[in-house]
Amino acid sequence: MTSDLRRQLILGAAKRCFARHGFAGTTTKSVAAAASISEGLLFKHFPSKSALYAEILTEECEADPALHRLLELQPSTRTLVVLIREMVRHFQNVTETPDQEEAQRVRLMLASHLDDGEFARLIYEKIGALLGPMFVASLQRAVEAGDAKAARSEPMNLFWFAHHTVLMATLTRLPATPCLSYGSASDFEQQLCEFILRGIGVNEAAIVSHLQNNGLSDSRQPAIKESV
Repeated sequence: MTSDLRRQLILGAAKRCFARHGFAGTTTKSVAAAASISEGLLFKHFPSKSALYAEILTEECEADPALHRLLELQPSTRTLVVLIREMVRHFQNVTETPDQEEAQRVRLMLASHLDDGEFARLIYEKIGALLGPMFVASLQRAVEAGDAKAARSEPMNLFWFAHHTVLMATLTRLPATPCLSYGSASDFEQQLCEFILRGIGVNEAAIVSHLQNNGLSDSRQPAIKESV
């Protein structure tokens, strides 16, 4: 069996284990058994359970039609607004999935920050690779169009500041009784989008034009699966 086929066999077995037992209840030993291989062979492909789980989430992201639609857009101010809007919508919907799977992923991300950080680092690496280039290119186009001011240093920092903002807002809504009430969902979405776009340097005229034209009131496409 080729290395690629073996890797896919392991991922398939891991998906079944995580679906049945969750992250905490799954071990590399149980995944190896499900794949009918030794634990040592599993480690040759994936160094840890966190790395295995992060790879599964990445595959889900890459298979998401909404992500493909976004990545097919040309870098522009409009694309920058769409990216931020979809990020906000994704996190806003985290607690609304019936099985709470996305909410559990956010909790796992938070726990990783308080522990050794391995899982969080892997997820940030995957998210940055998937969406970072489009963000940076679109921000640059917005600057060239006069719709935004240039970043003083690392433009990817602005992407992470946006991500951290929506992640923190999501954490307040994870408990059954939210820690904070932000009012109506539509007002919250628009306020958060405006806050982030201003923060990354987009000017008011561009925000009004592109945020309205990109339709926070439009019929909604499924939000991009950015995992966490």
